[in-house]
Amino acid sequence: MTSQTDRLYRTAAILALITIFYNILEGVVSAWFGFEDESLALFGFGLDSFVEVVSGAGILHMVRRQRDNPDRNPDEFEQRALRITGLSFYVLAVGLLVTAAYDTLHLHAPTTTFWGVVVSCVSIASMWLLIREKVKVGHALGSPAILADAACTRVCLLLSVILLVSSVGYQLTGIGWLDSAGALGIGWFCFKEGKEAFDKARGIPCSCS
Repeated sequence: MTSQTDRLYRTAAILALITIFYNILEGVVSAWFGFEDESLALFGFGLDSFVEVVSGAGILHMVRRQRDNPDRNPDEFEQRALRITGLSFYVLAVGLLVTAAYDTLHLHAPTTTFWGVVVSCVSIASMWLLIREKVKVGHALGSPAILADAACTRVCLLLSVILLVSSVGYQLTGIGWLDSAGALGIGWFCFKEGKEAFDKARGIPCSCS
């Protein structure tokens, strides 16, 4: 392996670590303020971030495996991480669907969605930077797996946009169901991410781009 290739793999590993630690921080902040402000969209966004941590651990392991054995197929650790990720996304999607329906029927509204606006703006900027760097490294290494990870990071960016729209909408109008609508949007993409995770565990390429 050339020094250039080794450097690129180190960069890919660093990006995976940044993704993991960022999602831990984002998950704690989002879940805390979502619970305090009774914002289901922000709370669900936080739980999604925690699930992404498991996925990120699988990506980090994959990068290290590819560096040492580029031609080796995904091992049991990666497949187990993907299955845990997929199941967690499915559970989260169902939970958000049920809770959003309950909140809508009972005309529940969050006390504020200010922190949803703040978190989503920070997340959009962070995800955009991560996507750009992952795509750059993925192309340089000719790695479809790293490019697929970058494509799936775009889903995280889209979730941030959904949170931003629902949070700003509620702040401007005070219409409670907008928060539930944001949670449903997040739940829908959690379902899609769950399916992607199970597909990848079975060796089916990621199509989340």
